[in-house]
Amino acid sequence: MRSSFKYLQIPFVFLALFVLACSPQNSSPVRLEASVQLEELPTLKGKNVLIVYGGWPGHKPQLFAEKANKLLSAQGANVTVSESLDIFTDATTMSNVDLIVISYTMAKIGKEQIKGLEKAVKNGAGLAGAHGGFCDTFRNNREYQYMIGAQFVAHPGGEIEYRVNIKGDHPITSGVKDFTTTTEQYYMHVDPNIEVLATTTFTGEADEWIDGAVMPVVWTKVFGKGKIFCIALGHDPNEFDQPEAQKILINGFRWASR
Repeated sequence: MRSSFKYLQIPFVFLALFVLACSPQNSSPVRLEASVQLEELPTLKGKNVLIVYGGWPGHKPQLFAEKANKLLSAQGANVTVSESLDIFTDATTMSNVDLIVISYTMAKIGKEQIKGLEKAVKNGAGLAGAHGGFCDTFRNNREYQYMIGAQFVAHPGGEIEYRVNIKGDHPITSGVKDFTTTTEQYYMHVDPNIEVLATTTFTGEADEWIDGAVMPVVWTKVFGKGKIFCIALGHDPNEFDQPEAQKILINGFRWASR
């Protein structure tokens, strides 16, 4: 009996040690969960940024270019604005650019133009944009679609109110909560290689067969050495006066800049 009691003591010893380790005064030494450290967004100060705009006027590409220029300049960036896609063939400009912002809706891009753009991004230039000026342009060009991560195909219901849901932890969306916006709710064909930072969920009100479909609103990807950022909001560029949308846009520009 005495030896049996001796062995019974062993589980109680381990139990006591466990309780002691979990007590408040000893919680720090045995804390197991690691705090998540978000990467620090690079500064835009001194960065060379190229904004190219044009195409279908319905998306107000010039207004978006002006707003982007104002936001980027306020961050200390050196901004060049162009209405011509031929600037992509300028080797000097493209070899020195840190970030390219495109707002060029429903247009065509030439062979040498896409070649210059693609080369700059593969070599490390960031590429960013919003809505139709970025993911509904150069429809005839597979190289562009392969690079950016999604292609617009529809906006069921037109301009409607919908919810934007932030997903996970990322420096682009850090501090931004879910929010409601009124704009076109983009339905897109999506590259499985993108990192989705925010989504929206379709109802069946406009088209019953897409009820419950979850679609990216904000995403990133890598192409060569370059970083790609897109936010699908912005049918009217004034939507970026909304604090949440504006913060995501600025942070996306910063993240994509090399």
